[in-house]
Amino acid sequence: MKKNDEPEVLLIEGHEVHVTHPEKLYFSKQTTLSKLDLVRYYLAVAPGALAGIRDRPIVLKRFVNGAEAEAFYQKRAPNDRPEWLRTVTLSFPSGRTAEEVVVDDAAGLAWIVNLGCIELHPHAVRSGDLDHPDELRVDLDPGPGVGWPDVRQVAVEVEAVLEEAGLVGWPKTSGSRGMHINARIEQRWSFTEVRRAALALSREVERRVPVLASSKWWKEERHGVFLDYNQNAKDRTTASAYSVRPLPDARVSAPLSWEEVPACEPADFTVLTMPQRFAEIGDPHAGMDNTRGSLDGLLELAARDEAQGIGDAPWPPHFRKVEGEAPRVSPSRAKTAAKKAPAKTPRAKMPLIVIANSPSEEAAMQGLERWKSKYPEAAALLAVDDVLVDRMRGRSSIWFRIRVNLRHVPEDARPPQETPDPDDDPTRGWSG
Repeated sequence: MKKNDEPEVLLIEGHEVHVTHPEKLYFSKQTTLSKLDLVRYYLAVAPGALAGIRDRPIVLKRFVNGAEAEAFYQKRAPNDRPEWLRTVTLSFPSGRTAEEVVVDDAAGLAWIVNLGCIELHPHAVRSGDLDHPDELRVDLDPGPGVGWPDVRQVAVEVEAVLEEAGLVGWPKTSGSRGMHINARIEQRWSFTEVRRAALALSREVERRVPVLASSKWWKEERHGVFLDYNQNAKDRTTASAYSVRPLPDARVSAPLSWEEVPACEPADFTVLTMPQRFAEIGDPHAGMDNTRGSLDGLLELAARDEAQGIGDAPWPPHFRKVEGEAPRVSPSRAKTAAKKAPAKTPRAKMPLIVIANSPSEEAAMQGLERWKSKYPEAAALLAVDDVLVDRMRGRSSIWFRIRVNLRHVPEDARPPQETPDPDDDPTRGWSG
């Protein structure tokens, strides 16, 4: 990259967009892509990308030093934004508010990509009604070692449950290891009600394919593919259609038809392949806005669960405790309730140890491999779901913690808790 490279000035639908440092590399390992390459990618698929973010407040996830460096989240719109870019003011569970960007056209899309927004993270609401989502989001998150065929099979079960509830599901690869299935809904339910419907759906899918799917919030209780119902809580966002993900091959979140799901492979959809696909077949989700449906069917499932004594499930940690919610403490840390309920057997504490803490998932996984090499006998006894990869929220970015559940290792052969390797917890300097 040249030291004082001149900005690239693009005229997009009557607006000038300056792409600063256009030759700056944003991907350099498996594929080579500059910032300008990413802007051009998004312009090539703009009708599809805009369909997922138009008229929605968007969180800016900024990779200012490229996909191979740490990103940070910026909720508040930059002060030096163009006058033609509009904003809306969102309120959050904490009671705070933020003026967030709304992107309605290709010029706005190019402008936020120039800020380093490799991914697009819209909220599930439209700017005209910020209290009632118009989208139910189903996030299929496979645990470590869970194969892609399992994700596809769970997705098919999700489609069946949605169809029975009177909703149309629209599948897409997440651009990483999972899959997203979104359904347009009428704007008459609160975030709490939409989340309640998503939880009921997750539990129903788990009942139908109990070996493959899990609705359990705590990682030490999960197995297979986790259906993350909490993505429907207020202020949560997911990567939208055509978003580029920070993986070495520059994968993107690819909208699919249901006919494509049984044979699709996430690695087939990248910045290099998606423009041609889009030019040839268009956007498979083009008709999504015409399929708004009712949540009544899923809310009936929720009411049935509650009548059977199945209460609410844990919320994300920064939300206020709600009535009927299960204890917001991981099973491994739960205290026995012997004094309050002496007839019940206390929950056994899981033998968890922390292996690695790092802002880099790659560095954390390398630490896990070093631990396995150090303790090969214990590592050989681990089940797939005994390795817990936690995405931890810092002040403005994500960091990674890796834990190992030693439940399948005999007690006298369990490695001790040692100083994690690496041990770079970015919250240590300010938490507590």
